Amino acid sequence: MPIIFKSPSDIKPSEITSESDYQNRRQFIKQSAVLLGAAWAGRIAMPVSASGNDFPGAIKTSYGLNEKQNSFEDITSYNNFYEFGTSKTDPARNAMHFTPRPWTVTVEGEIANPGVFDLDDFIKPYQLEERIYRLRCVEGWSMVIPWIGFSLAEMIRHFKPTSRAKYVEFTTLYDPERMPGQKRRVLNWPYTEGLRIDEAMNSLSLMSVGLYGKTMPNQNGAPIRLVVPWKYGFKSIKSVVKIRFTETQPVSTWNKTAPDEYGFYSNVNPDVDHPRWSQKTERRIGSDFWQPKIETQMFNGYAEQVASLYTGMDLKRYF
Repeated sequence: MPIIFKSPSDIKPSEITSESDYQNRRQFIKQSAVLLGAAWAGRIAMPVSASGNDFPGAIKTSYGLNEKQNSFEDITSYNNFYEFGTSKTDPARNAMHFTPRPWTVTVEGEIANPGVFDLDDFIKPYQLEERIYRLRCVEGWSMVIPWIGFSLAEMIRHFKPTSRAKYVEFTTLYDPERMPGQKRRVLNWPYTEGLRIDEAMNSLSLMSVGLYGKTMPNQNGAPIRLVVPWKYGFKSIKSVVKIRFTETQPVSTWNKTAPDEYGFYSNVNPDVDHPRWSQKTERRIGSDFWQPKIETQMFNGYAEQVASLYTGMDLKRYF
């Protein structure tokens, strides 16, 4: 039976973003230090450092080498992951006991090589890389993150899509017992997102299994997630269990929930404001609150790599 989701007017701004959460983030980390003793198979949901390297074979790339990275603390303590709660600090706390193994990924639809794959087998064909990408959230905050992952385009070629494959749909795990935020009807679960096939094939698109050289923390989308750095963060779907190639445009969760606020494309665009937030500037997480905001760049600064995907499109209509 489908889950009934809230209309846009029912979703409180406090559920989507919280200024007090931002200001009190570091205090929360100190108060939560007692939780650091809980771990599963070497995974700690509330890590305090990025020491060590779980992916010694990953290639260091030139992506984002001139960027000032956020700290590991920033990246793992301030998250949007509604499956574990709507507050920015909920995921780090509520994902503590989430167990992302065993894990399978189903690949289906308009392809020659469908199947259900254990995660290790799913990742095995691809070369892991470290790519430093910016992530811009629609609420106006941003991070710079050293992701570990592999090319989405390489994965797509591996499964040999047919000529009918025009889009790629991604689906998050649905398991309210393991993801307590799904017990609330905040969104229509399971979470789904989608890309046009040419967007998915762009060299920037990444399937990520870690960050800062460490296995993906639970609150950041363990064990595998999508990263699309020129789009707003909610497009980079977390904890992926299914990938489907389709001829028709998939229905993405936020676009279905609030189509006037969240378009299917959701490219970072300072000239198209969200109804409740300006997109012209952003605040880098970890910066002092009184510091000036940063001007938002078109396509999050990746216009050279992706602008040609949208030649001739009205980006205010197809937002």
